[in-house]
Amino acid sequence: MWIVVGLGNPGREYAGTRHNAGFLFIRRLARRWDVEVKKKKYSARVAEVKRGGEQLVLALPQTYMNLSGLAVRELLAGYQAPPESAVVVYDDLDIALGQIRVRKDGSPGSHKGLCSVVAEIGTTAFPRIRVGVGPLTERSDAVRFVLSPFGRDERAVLDDALARAEEALEIIVDGRIDKAMNAFNRKGTA
Repeated sequence: MWIVVGLGNPGREYAGTRHNAGFLFIRRLARRWDVEVKKKKYSARVAEVKRGGEQLVLALPQTYMNLSGLAVRELLAGYQAPPESAVVVYDDLDIALGQIRVRKDGSPGSHKGLCSVVAEIGTTAFPRIRVGVGPLTERSDAVRFVLSPFGRDERAVLDDALARAEEALEIIVDGRIDKAMNAFNRKGTA
């Protein structure tokens, strides 16, 4: 079983913002897989789906970004799944818009949602897909920037990145995360 968690903030006012790149990814998958992520379970909205013999749960935490770990902890406990079966997808200011990065573990850095996940589940050993939303310009306020919507021209670039993130997820759930990292973590893979 895999639990694919997109980090973001619930509510219409956040729907198209950079900080909701994880939510946008889950919603994209749900459309492509013809499922609805609306069942309320474990502080999240979920859809349970079978793909290629694998059971997957698509999850949108309803705890707001900075408390995302509460939902991830509840999802893991509720589905009786180990942390390494959770793939967390989230926005990253340090990666240029249009790029993604895959990691199998590591520090949460300064991302408050990921910090919450690590604090709540007690480990950094879980796969993640980082979706670039940067760069942050020198004079910009980070909070204001991530809570601002993508522009029309940026949306097309983001859609391409989310398509690659979907490819990366397919490789990860096939048990080949090293292949996903090699394919998507090279410089210039936009």
